[in-house]
Amino acid sequence: MYSASISTNKLTIGYDKHVVQRDLNFELHHGEMVCMLGPNGCGKSTLLRTLAGLQPTLAGSFEITNSPLSIANSAKEASQIALVLTERLSLENTTVHDVVAMGRYPYTSFLGGLSEADEQIIQQSLEDVGLSGSTQTFFNDHSDGEKQRTLIAKALAQQTPIILLDEPTAHLDLPNRIRVLQLLRRVAREQKKTILISTHELDLAIKLSDRIMLMTPQQGIQLDQPDKLREQDAFTKAFGMDIFNPCL
Repeated sequence: MYSASISTNKLTIGYDKHVVQRDLNFELHHGEMVCMLGPNGCGKSTLLRTLAGLQPTLAGSFEITNSPLSIANSAKEASQIALVLTERLSLENTTVHDVVAMGRYPYTSFLGGLSEADEQIIQQSLEDVGLSGSTQTFFNDHSDGEKQRTLIAKALAQQTPIILLDEPTAHLDLPNRIRVLQLLRRVAREQKKTILISTHELDLAIKLSDRIMLMTPQQGIQLDQPDKLREQDAFTKAFGMDIFNPCL
């Protein structure tokens, strides 16, 4: 396993004075894809937004690639972390190409021009998510699933060492859910990125992730390989039922 890219020290997350999770201690590594599972409301999205610098910590701290990340340091954040959220976007008169090109802005010149190398990265990112034939179509003309793949392509084009994704397969059909998670796992391993995904895709997460971050309101976080968590009956305890035999 590669060196740590994200490490937390007694991290407490939430909104204003409302604590969602407290005293979280974990490390994520370069070259791995981690899927975060847990009941609704346990803090998965809150953790992603905190790590991405969209909201402050309530207590404790975390480090990105061995240096503290300031919520106010947007330039550094953009070069370290790419984030894909679940909110539906409406972008009038904006092509798919232009949306993905936004991922290159941390690296463009003062005037915001795209180089030939930038264009190659954009095209490759679109090809990776199966949208190479849609570059000049308008973003708003696409289905929710195609929009989601466009935003994933934007994150890939940003070429950060860390990619955080909140329910990236929410609007996709089964074949595309599998393709996207396979793509993200391949990117993590081949490009030595850290990819953290919040998802409800239990079966796919168990089959495709290197480790699973299992989050519960009562027990905080368990981070381990899928088989080890299953041996510990951790999934049943987290969800309050035998999710592998739901009809029993």
